[in-house]
Amino acid sequence: MTHQVHAFEPPERFVAGTVGPPGERTFFLQARGGGRLVSVALEKVQVSLLAEKLEELLTEAQRRFGVELPEAPASVGDNDPLETPVDEEFRVGTLGLAFDADTATVVIEAIAVGEAETEIELGESEEEPDDVDEPDEDLDRLRVRLTPEATREFIERARRVVNAGRPPCPLCGQPLDPAGHLCPRNNGYHR
Repeated sequence: MTHQVHAFEPPERFVAGTVGPPGERTFFLQARGGGRLVSVALEKVQVSLLAEKLEELLTEAQRRFGVELPEAPASVGDNDPLETPVDEEFRVGTLGLAFDADTATVVIEAIAVGEAETEIELGESEEEPDDVDEPDEDLDRLRVRLTPEATREFIERARRVVNAGRPPCPLCGQPLDPAGHLCPRNNGYHR
C-alpha cells in the first residue's frame, strides 16, 4: 500500500483549529502552500501537548545552538477560521518534533494512526509491538518546516484554540455543558 508524505517546507499557513460547537469540536492541523491544502484530525490533548513540547523545543534550541528566539506575539496574529473545505486526510496517531540546526527551523511531523496503534488502543493485542519508538514507514504523514517566529505564532494560536472550549466547573474542573452538569464535588447535584 502506498503512503503519502504531505511536505510543506515552509507552508504559507500552518494552524491548529476546530470544527463544531464546544463539547463536540473536532481538532485539526491545517497546512496550506503551493496550491495545496491539507487537514489532519487529532485530539485536543495532542494539540495541547504539541504547543507545550514546541515551547520546550525552542527553549532547548536556544540553549544548545544559540538560536535567537522571538518573544511571544503580543497581538492576536492569525485568528481566521480553518480554510474550507476541511477534508480529513487522516487521523494523527504520532507527532514527531525536531530542530534542524543547519537551517534553524523546527520540523513537525504528524503521522497517521497505524494498525499496531489501533490494536493497542482497542486492547486486541497483549504483546508489545516490535517498533514502539519508530512508526511504520508505510503510513501517511504531514511534514511541516517552520521558522522560530512561525513556531511561536503556531504555539499561541494552538493555546487559544484549546482554551476556547467549554468553561470549567469552579468546583471540579470538568467542562460545563450548556445545560450544566452533575458535579461530583457537589454530591451529584445538578449545577
